[in-house]
Amino acid sequence: MIAAVLWDFGGVLTTSPFEAFSRFENENNLPLDFIRKINSINPDANAWAKFERSEVTLEEFDFLFKEESARLGHAIPGSEIIQLLAGDIRPNMVNALKICSEQFNCTCLTNNVSAGKGPGMTRDEAAQAEVNEVMALFRQVIESSKIGLRKPDPRIYEYACEQMGVTPDQVVYLDDLGINLKPAAQMGMKTIKVVSEEQALRDLEAAVGLSFS
Repeated sequence: MIAAVLWDFGGVLTTSPFEAFSRFENENNLPLDFIRKINSINPDANAWAKFERSEVTLEEFDFLFKEESARLGHAIPGSEIIQLLAGDIRPNMVNALKICSEQFNCTCLTNNVSAGKGPGMTRDEAAQAEVNEVMALFRQVIESSKIGLRKPDPRIYEYACEQMGVTPDQVVYLDDLGINLKPAAQMGMKTIKVVSEEQALRDLEAAVGLSFS
């Protein structure tokens, strides 16, 4: 019996930051998926992981990311990557969230960093106002930068279930990264990998028995 829907933010309720990464790589003559490659090396202890757990400051992240990228042949200050994180809101996904929130405990579980404005990591007031409207739909928002845990650490899913007052088998969880979904699925959650907005809405309708059209 589904009691809660757990939502990632970036790449689910907004467009994926990976799209911005690809544009940045193209504009700067970098290899395809270069930024993702940096973040995949030593994924639990690299600059990105430390920043998402608030173990380093923005200034320290800027330096550490530049060091890591330089070792792969192209030095990029971390501050330039932070500028790419805030995506555009997906209205149809927000509509699905509104409908789900009327029947289920809807909670946001996001890996984010202590930069920009709020959990959506936006860079300006107008964008943050839009994000705030979405965040108000959640019963609660769990941010890696505030609790010192980040996906895919299994402890963050245990924490989320405790906060929601449910067991894993009562949860539907949406995320755009398979690596984040795997431990949740192993715990018993029903997981949906968001590949596209249309696909995610179909899968969510089937999982919760609601219509979003």
